[in-house]
Amino acid sequence: MKLGLINSAWAQANRDTVYGLTKTREIGFDTVDIFADPLDISIEERELIRRTCKDLDLPIISVACVALGLIDFNPSVRRFHLERCKRYLEMTADFSGRNLLLVLGEYVWQREVIPPTDQWQFGVESLQDLGEYAQKLGLEIVMEMEPFRESLLNDIPKMKRFLDDVTLREVKANLDISHMVLANQSAELLNCLKGQIGHIHISDCDGKVHGDLPPGRGVVDFKPYLKKIEELGLNQDDIVMSIELEYSPEPDQIESWVTEAYFKTAELMRNAKLRV
Repeated sequence: MKLGLINSAWAQANRDTVYGLTKTREIGFDTVDIFADPLDISIEERELIRRTCKDLDLPIISVACVALGLIDFNPSVRRFHLERCKRYLEMTADFSGRNLLLVLGEYVWQREVIPPTDQWQFGVESLQDLGEYAQKLGLEIVMEMEPFRESLLNDIPKMKRFLDDVTLREVKANLDISHMVLANQSAELLNCLKGQIGHIHISDCDGKVHGDLPPGRGVVDFKPYLKKIEELGLNQDDIVMSIELEYSPEPDQIESWVTEAYFKTAELMRNAKLRV
């Protein structure tokens, strides 16, 4: 199984694009995921990412997108975010990526005023539209399970129900180990998503608050999740495990922060027979 990094780790520490991508390859990562908005990024920056990754032999696997407006009660807002997500898919294809990592959003107003069933259906209809567009581009969409109280997809059963409601094989789940721990989701629950997982995120946390720390700096017991990944047959080249890191407490030491995460994760993967 290949090991990747989400490039936001470098951007959060104010390292430029070429520096971050170059360091990612030097440290030893096989792949990279890109966090960039196609409506904000310049044509020059987009080409710089594509060309630099090609020169470094650092494949782009996933592009991350937060699109909370896909479940907004205003039709105009939903239409805007549908078109925005399609630009994301086009950028992913331009990068020769495999999937768009999508964060869907939360119920508004404590699930009052707007029926939660309506927001759920907005999400399903949006992903049916986007999934068909992804199919045309030869891509997948992987949905992020967010461990927050009002998130639509905040546990494995809801993720399973959502994917089954969308009914498109191009729309799958992203397996985020830290998020599963924060949401009290056991590794065994992943059995119901067999064949529906398209990407993996790994990081640590304190078990209480979203943190995205380097593995080993928190309380996550990775063994049962990594074992389940192997049991589900996800240890193949078409599934990548990407490290997700939030803000380093010492931005000037970001290289050490990312390097530590790489070696700790690689060791965990080797011990679980997921990486040679």
